[in-house]
Formats: sequence, structure tokens, C-alpha cells
Amino acid sequence: MTTNEANGTYPGFPGKVGTVFATSESWWPDRPSAPEGAPNVVVILCDDLGYADTAPYGSEIATPNIDRLARGGLQYTDFHSTPMCSPTRAALLTGMNPHAAGVGTVAHSDPGFPGYAMELAEDVITLPETLRANGYATYMVGKWHLAKDSDQSDAGPRHSWPCQRGFDQFYGFLDGFTNLHQPHRLVRDNTPVETDTYPDGYYFTDDITDEAIAMVRAGKASAPKQPFFLYIAHGAIHAPLHAKAADIAAQTGNYNEGWDELRLRRFARQRELNVVGEDIELAPRNTELNNDVDPWDELTDTQKALYSRYMEVFAAMVTNVDENTGRLLDALDDMGELDNTIVIFTSDNGASREGEMVGTSAYMVHLTAGDDIMSGWTGWGRGPPCDTG
Repeated sequence: MTTNEANGTYPGFPGKVGTVFATSESWWPDRPSAPEGAPNVVVILCDDLGYADTAPYGSEIATPNIDRLARGGLQYTDFHSTPMCSPTRAALLTGMNPHAAGVGTVAHSDPGFPGYAMELAEDVITLPETLRANGYATYMVGKWHLAKDSDQSDAGPRHSWPCQRGFDQFYGFLDGFTNLHQPHRLVRDNTPVETDTYPDGYYFTDDITDEAIAMVRAGKASAPKQPFFLYIAHGAIHAPLHAKAADIAAQTGNYNEGWDELRLRRFARQRELNVVGEDIELAPRNTELNNDVDPWDELTDTQKALYSRYMEVFAAMVTNVDENTGRLLDALDDMGELDNTIVIFTSDNGASREGEMVGTSAYMVHLTAGDDIMSGWTGWGRGPPCDTG
């Protein structure tokens, strides 16, 4: 026991405090530092991206930068996630069953039970908390969706916001989805971003990629040897279906043959790529009541034109995510960091049909039923994510 601990002046201080500096002994607590050469880690999480929506998994959509990841790493074909946004995010960031993490379903309404608190539990450690405690810089951009709606105002509380759960910096939105051309409310760290108007041509996926690159560049400029963890949680491809005009125009006519022919081609391509084995049969078109899909040939010309357009916009959103993935990879390469960076590209769940049979401009109508908000979540999309390393 030191003199300081004995007299209680500075309990826990192993140095010595004399009457002046000259008769004292300094001591500094160790700061966490990552092992020499520790890799950077980038997790790119898409929202509601279907299993066959990228080229490495059979899609007709050109995704050269995601292809680049697949060719240079590992491509997983047996991967499990929850069928909803928030629980998958909770599991991804904690390594826990979503209920154990406190987020058993989508983080909106708190029914008053521990597994459904709709925020990350206090006794659960997140990946960024662990990495930061071991010397990593931790950055996040995009969609959080791990704080209950009632805690997202300027009044907070902020205990389940990104910067309170392990991230040094955050830029994005806290809730489930937003307008990709004019986001309803962006947050930087713990403070709402005051925006009167967005510039012409603004697009959220481009914006968060700019922010992610800026965070990494600034961090590396200040501490070149410090590794970083970067979590890019895209707002795409979640509803609303918003894409840039040029990206949509590039998809014109690509889906005129309809979804029945499309799924046959994707499945055949998956077999060629060995994503599925020869023993796997293509599932029949879904005929479950209220979740059924009409045969394309039985649709009217007006319906075909509308649904072709939907698919064109969806594909445009995917190509933009791919383009921005390429921008990030190129930026890391320019910084000399790419070869020492683990990049994981995945999705929170499969393609979703929250718009029901014909699409909707009144999104929340289809997520609620009667007095029980959770009863409306039975129709959310299911399926494994696209995952390449």
C-alpha cells in the first residue's frame, strides 16, 4: 500500500504525491492500444437486400465492386439472420441472441418486457465498445434503429444512441427509414443536423459514404497506426424506393419480362456459381393468402409497366450502393489501408414486401394492425442476406 492510499488522499494512485513536484513520483494510467499491425474492420450492412440481388449471388444487376470483394475473399452461402431490421443489428453488434440484447423485434414500441425493451441492454457489450477498449477508433454512418422512438428527440435520453454504445463518431439517422433525397432528421454524434434544404442531386447513400471516408482520413491523419472499425449501415435498399434519375434510366427495360422469368434466370445463375447445389429445387411462387404473388402473364399491361418500374428503381438503388462501395475501397487503397482491412458486406434480412401487393405511399399503415403494433410485423420479408468477405 502506498502512502497516498494509506492516508486516503488519492486512493488507487500508485505514484507518490509530495509537497512539491520535486519530491513526488508521477504515474500515468495505461491507454488502450491495439496490437501492432492490427487490421481495420469495415462492416457494410445493406437494408432489405435480397439473397440474389447482387451479381456474386446470381443477380443480373451489375455490381462490379461487390464482385471485387467476392473474388478477393470468402463468399458465404449458409448464413442466418433474423427477418427484421433491429434484431439483426442488435445481434450483429453484440454477438448475442436479439432477445438477450433487448431487441426481440423492431425498435419502435416498448411492450414492457426485457427481451423487447427496444434498446440495447445495459449488460450487453457491443463490438465497437470492445474494439474501442482495445485501442481502435470507431466510426458509424447510416441507420441505427436500436433506440426506441420515444428516446430519439433532442431531449433524449441518449443511452442507446451510437456514441453511447461504443462509437467515437456517428452520422446518420436513428430510426427505421428515411427519404433518401431529403432525409427527415439527420444526427451527427449526439446532435441533430440543422438542414433547411438539401442541395440538388443530394442522395443519402452518397452522403454517408463521403462522411465515412472523411472520418477515416481524419483519423489516419492524426494517428496513422491506430486501426479503425467502420460500420456503414445503409438506408438502401429499404423503402421508400428512391434512386438517382441517371441510375434509374440505366435500368430502363431490364425488367419488362417480369418476375417469373427473372427468378428462373437468377436461380440458374446461382447454380452456375455454385451458390446453390444441383440438389436444390427452385421454390414455387408464393401462394400464401395475403402474401401471394400473381403470375406475371396474368397481369394487365398497366400493372406490368408499374411493377417493371418498381424493379428498375430497386436495381438502381443496388447499383448506387455498389458504386459507393467502390468509392470506399478506392479511398482505403489510396490511403494504403486496403490490404490491412477486413471488409464484410452483408444485409440485415432478405428482400421485404412491406408495401404489400401493389406498393404503398402510406408505409406505416401496413406495419400496424388494431391496437397491437407488433401484429403488423408478421408480413416482413424473410430470407438470408447477401454476405461476402
